[in-house]
Amino acid sequence: MSEKPSVLFVCVHNAGRSQMAAGWLRQFAGDAVEVRSAGSAPVGAVNAAAVEAMAEVGIDITGQTPKKLEWETAESSDVIITMGCGDACPIFPGKRYEDWKLDDPAGKSVESVRRIRDEIKVRIEKLLADLIPAT
Repeated sequence: MSEKPSVLFVCVHNAGRSQMAAGWLRQFAGDAVEVRSAGSAPVGAVNAAAVEAMAEVGIDITGQTPKKLEWETAESSDVIITMGCGDACPIFPGKRYEDWKLDDPAGKSVESVRRIRDEIKVRIEKLLADLIPAT
């Protein structure tokens, strides 16, 4: 892993789970981690309920755009976190992989998305503790 680890969050649409995870990691890690997100079948915009749920905790993800998962992005990432993209996610030897089983926020109410947001926060805190141990 390089001095500044890179983390790639991948879900199907790159509109909900991966965007919330990226938002949390940017919030907690600042410039210490390169944060990336992508989708195996991205949609046109970030999920409105995810945007609202993240805004409630002071994290603005309105400027994010769903992006297509590119081979080069995955290959150059140190850690790849998948969230329901299945076989569409490429596997590279030597990478750290985690598959987070999380509900898809697509079509869900803000109340439901809050639970997903909070579960992602707990996972991000644990991931960050592993990536950048306290000194």
